[in-house]
Amino acid sequence: MDFSFKKCSKRASAGISAASGIPTFRGKGGFWRGYAVQTLAALSKFKENPSLVWECYHYRREIVLTKQPTLAHYHLAEVEKQFEQTNRKFVIITQNIDELHTKAGSKNVIELHGSLFKTQCMECGIIAENYNSPICPALLDKGSPEEGTPDAAIPTEMLPTCTVTDCNGLLRPYIIWFDEDPTPEHMEQSCMNTLQKKLPVSVVCVCIDEWLNNCDLCLIIGTSSVVEPANEFGPLVAARGVPVAEFNLETTPATPSCQYHIPGLCDTTLIKALPL
Repeated sequence: MDFSFKKCSKRASAGISAASGIPTFRGKGGFWRGYAVQTLAALSKFKENPSLVWECYHYRREIVLTKQPTLAHYHLAEVEKQFEQTNRKFVIITQNIDELHTKAGSKNVIELHGSLFKTQCMECGIIAENYNSPICPALLDKGSPEEGTPDAAIPTEMLPTCTVTDCNGLLRPYIIWFDEDPTPEHMEQSCMNTLQKKLPVSVVCVCIDEWLNNCDLCLIIGTSSVVEPANEFGPLVAARGVPVAEFNLETTPATPSCQYHIPGLCDTTLIKALPL
């Protein structure tokens, strides 16, 4: 397979991180204490039981902190470097929240759904990085995923709180949950690293659309292609007549619109398809 292109937009999801040992939302890794993770990944659930949701996300943070990027992550970072050397653009639009693309060295990363290692204050709205382990003392040794584990029922005042301002507001994971839509402010934050400069929200909000409308190759890697709006990216690009290559173990709803479907593990298929 030979790809020749100037601008590549690449959408990645949980499948690319599975080889790192990070559970995915779907399949066997999609449950925590018997809960479907989607049930806990909701603002409504956080407002109802912030202690339970923080236990789950503390568990996920602690797992990811011990993991390293896969060969596929590192390979994509090297591809990006090659693009830069030849005045081409390579952008990763990821649904993943593990930051492994950045850890592998990729610079042009748009975190569509946020990050496990960013928080947002429910009072003042401040977004901040946080790599503390544990994120607060009350969560130490909490978060066991085993079904039947009693909930810690941590009082709200002992959960992560804002230290950037003096509001002491409750922190939430800076993640777009299943009952939320990305806001203009979130899209501004998500695109910030890629754009490497501050721009008005009205400009930044269209950055993903601009990439999808101008790329001459789109790679869809390790995703079930069922979560909106990212599941629409491949078909939208394909509708322009641009090659779309899907790398996944199984076919997905997006497969019929893809010019290429490459089955197999990302660590091997990507390296073969995109030789350095």
